Amino acid sequence: MAGLYALARPERRVGWRLVAALALGVAAAGSAVGLLATSAWLITAASAQPPVLLLMVPIVAVRAFGVGRGVFRYVERLVGHDAAYRVLGETRARITTRLEKTAPLASQRKGDLLARLVLDVDAVLDLWLRVLLPVAVAAVTAAATVALLAVLLPTAGAVVALAVLVACTVVPWLTARTAARAERSLAGARGDVAATTTESLLTAADVVAYNAIDAVLDEFSRRDARLAAAERRSAWSAGLGSALLVLCVGGASIAALVLGSTADITGAVFAVLVLTPLALADVLGGIPVAAQLAIRVRASLARVQELLDTPAPVTDPPNPLPLPTGRHLQLRHLHAGYSNTGPHNTSLRNASSDNTGSHNTGSENTGYGGVGRGDVLKGLSVDVPAGSRVVVTGASGAGKSTLALVLLRFLEPWGGEVLLGGVDVRQLEGDQVRSVVGLLTQESHVFDTSIRENLLLAKPGASDLQLWNALYRARLGQFVEKLPDGLDTMVGEHGARLSGGERQRLAFARLLLADRDVLVLDEPTEHLDEETGRILLADLFAAAGDRTVVLLTHRPELVPPHVPRQLVCLT
Repeated sequence: MAGLYALARPERRVGWRLVAALALGVAAAGSAVGLLATSAWLITAASAQPPVLLLMVPIVAVRAFGVGRGVFRYVERLVGHDAAYRVLGETRARITTRLEKTAPLASQRKGDLLARLVLDVDAVLDLWLRVLLPVAVAAVTAAATVALLAVLLPTAGAVVALAVLVACTVVPWLTARTAARAERSLAGARGDVAATTTESLLTAADVVAYNAIDAVLDEFSRRDARLAAAERRSAWSAGLGSALLVLCVGGASIAALVLGSTADITGAVFAVLVLTPLALADVLGGIPVAAQLAIRVRASLARVQELLDTPAPVTDPPNPLPLPTGRHLQLRHLHAGYSNTGPHNTSLRNASSDNTGSHNTGSENTGYGGVGRGDVLKGLSVDVPAGSRVVVTGASGAGKSTLALVLLRFLEPWGGEVLLGGVDVRQLEGDQVRSVVGLLTQESHVFDTSIRENLLLAKPGASDLQLWNALYRARLGQFVEKLPDGLDTMVGEHGARLSGGERQRLAFARLLLADRDVLVLDEPTEHLDEETGRILLADLFAAAGDRTVVLLTHRPELVPPHVPRQLVCLT
């Protein structure tokens, strides 16, 4: 449990804000108790019609407690939420940094991954604002209230202390026990609903085309019903905790009434003894909820911890070498894959096109999903001089995308070497390699924003001249120039307002703007017709200039015949 809560550990500069929130919370709760106790004493004492001067202090105290309660509560919420959101930001930053290393091979469903990153990480807020701080405030305030009552009447103080002890131990235990199963399943159920919703939206066109709407809705209804059932059980447990808490507080007040009626005390003190325990209902009201939420928070943080515990596919060296100046790329007896599920047959054959030699590896490819199928690349050796063109071809599943992951340092090879400028890339940081090697995939993401913002992703702060230069080199400049809003044209979700070729050209312009020396093009003509694919490849090779280009494709016939290239066949 402590290990999971370490996820939400605040830095020292935030810790004092949480301490301040605790102090303010105690002041607000103490003002509420003081308001009721002072009001009880004032009303009872005033009934005897004493000189008004004797009532001035309690009158001022009532006003002070009344105003202080609201002011302290407001400032406590302000400081507490500020601190909690700072902790949340720090936690989310750590998780995002970790995901940057594992995202290319992430195995979670997109919707579930999004739920973990958003909903489950938000459990950090619940941990501080609805679990730890309320419990600490309740404990301090209840202890001070019991001490006050014990001074007025020790027996009444002892009874109230017993009621507080039951409210702080037995009630949350029963609440947590009855809600345990529901709370543990809530995080996963929310993730399932989020994943199903995301997948349904992404595949809506295919679902409608194949008349599968009813099946999809039925599946969504089943998952939503499981979530609703868990939430109902959770709500029932919360109601049980609230009822038990009222019984404890009410019982303490009745006990104080009985004990005070037989004690030798004044009427004003008697009123304080009877009414003050009722103020604890509000102070202790968050404890059953906190006990219930603690289970939910633990389940959510456990799901987040799974992301952090996912082993990184690539480990940077502790003492990386400087980035070499050379851009000569060499692959020597390269072996790479995802999981050792068994051997695969490998055959070697040679093919040539222009001045080329070719090498072959074989196996099944997992693409970018990371679902392992064993040794994908086996003994691949390729020499890629700076500025050359290499076409790696093979059927789907031959290992082309796996090679792209290795070149980008998203996947650690099992054997062999990948040399950049004569230096093994395993002696370099991944970011160093990716500052030289850029990737254009068959489905490069186009964000739901303007053309300008999509380009600036590669080079923040780039001038309009640089943006237009990249667009024209990608053969997209004239098209954008004719648009009414030019660079500020919104492209829609996933570039829905652009054609397939235009999306690829926009992604390639972004790659050119990033100014990488080695360009890896992974199936850039996928989903395009033959003629459009030929034109696109011709433009891509022309725009690449003196950069090294590694083209991964199962349609090598689309490569312009005038482009000298080395052909590598994977089977």
